[in-house]
Amino acid sequence: MASEKPSTLEGLNPEGFLTLDLRNPEAAAREAARFAVRFPIDAVVGVDDDSTVPAAAVARALGLPANPVEAAMAAVHKPSMRERLARAGVSQPTYHLFDRAAKPEAVARRIGYPCVVKPTYLAASRGVIRVDDPEAFVLAWRRIERILEDPEVRAKGGLWSREILVEDYLAGPEVALEGLLRDGELTTLALFDKPDPLEGPYFEETIYVTPSRLPPGLQERIARAAAAAAAAIGLVRGPIHAELRLPDGEPAVIEVAGRSIGGLCSRTLRFGTGLSLEELILRDALSLPIPPGDRARAAAGVMMIPIPKAGRLEEVAGVEEARRVEGIEDVVISAHAGDRVAPPPEGWRYLGFLFSRGETPAEAEAALRRAFALLRISIRDGNGVSRN
Repeated sequence: MASEKPSTLEGLNPEGFLTLDLRNPEAAAREAARFAVRFPIDAVVGVDDDSTVPAAAVARALGLPANPVEAAMAAVHKPSMRERLARAGVSQPTYHLFDRAAKPEAVARRIGYPCVVKPTYLAASRGVIRVDDPEAFVLAWRRIERILEDPEVRAKGGLWSREILVEDYLAGPEVALEGLLRDGELTTLALFDKPDPLEGPYFEETIYVTPSRLPPGLQERIARAAAAAAAAIGLVRGPIHAELRLPDGEPAVIEVAGRSIGGLCSRTLRFGTGLSLEELILRDALSLPIPPGDRARAAAGVMMIPIPKAGRLEEVAGVEEARRVEGIEDVVISAHAGDRVAPPPEGWRYLGFLFSRGETPAEAEAALRRAFALLRISIRDGNGVSRN
């Protein structure tokens, strides 16, 4: 396990933990190569957007199969991804890249509406804002600037923190595809519906449900669009997580990440004889046999518990009642009392996760909604404590 900060157990288990500078892929590759002299490495898997590029650099240094570093970088940097998709003719939003030195009032007169304004390298809907007119555009631009001025965000992005991306807003349902690439060939592991409308102005995701209820032909077109996007970006190996919109009923690519689904959402997926998504990814990375069998047939869902307001979390009550709802598999509260929390566009974390299973996707979705209704979230801000 390699991370950017030392593990408290690293001294006790030096062959199991490694500290790398994830913001310097080449330095990370050199350090990993030194580590591999003592403790041989058979595969490298990046687990989030911060680690996919250094993972590719480490794999390249060790001669292990992985995505090209430039492709991993393009999957993280949205303008680079958009440029590669455009060259390949993949359906996507029209986009424009601006330097933050530009005057937003002038930019607002040059673009069409509605549009989506976003940073070029953040994930989990952080800083993503829909605007419908020039006045709202200027306010959104200023708000994103404040996010990008956060010292940690600025250090993470480097020169990218000087950019703002503007894309046409695409109306329609949104889906997420989980897939696995081997020599450029994409295997779809799961297609998730997102039943809650994501229309803005902010884009906090809540419910994912699989299998998809879309017509089989449309599901096939979504898979082909995701495969074409991965090829255009240059991704050839390992997991991908693709987000697509369906304007006019046809897929358009919002983004493709060279990693698996984030947070604890992967707990919704089981394959073959109970294999988890992580086990599947690791077996693939190690070129080990994968037991036959598709995703478990039962419908499954996850709710990323939304944050109702910014402030300091006091309590999430009703967890045991939510666990007793028929169809609920588990309730995990990942935020802690005393944590500062915020919804998008400033926030990017969730309070926790609800997991469900059912005979049908509708049953799995309904269980999530019933369980969420039982949660009582208390957050303290400058006006006192409020409860949902």
